Amino acid sequence: MTSTRRFPCKPEAVAAARRFVRDVLREQSRETVESAELMASELATNCVRHAHTGFELTIQTQGGIRIEVRDGGSGRPQVLHPTPREPAGRGLGIVEAMADAWGVIETPEGKAVWFTLARGGAPSGE
Repeated sequence: MTSTRRFPCKPEAVAAARRFVRDVLREQSRETVESAELMASELATNCVRHAHTGFELTIQTQGGIRIEVRDGGSGRPQVLHPTPREPAGRGLGIVEAMADAWGVIETPEGKAVWFTLARGGAPSGE
């Protein structure tokens, strides 16, 4: 099954994206849903704060779980290593640590950042 929804470039879209993930993955384990919500909200936040564009969130649940967030912004996201005193810059580090796999696909319209999780269980490494 594939579910897709578009969100505007507004801070409240991040919470709406979390609800969308929760609704689509409601049959999964609590740990999986919470992990997917957190990672999707980090990617959605990056769209609003850095790309300054609306975004499209797609959830695929065939086999494992794959979540992709597409935006119209330029630039390639990178994992940062902020100091404890820096208030931001941890989003992709969280995704990298929690996802089974993740990546960035450049598109003619911008980019897509995706991650995968095992279906029904906690992310690998936990």
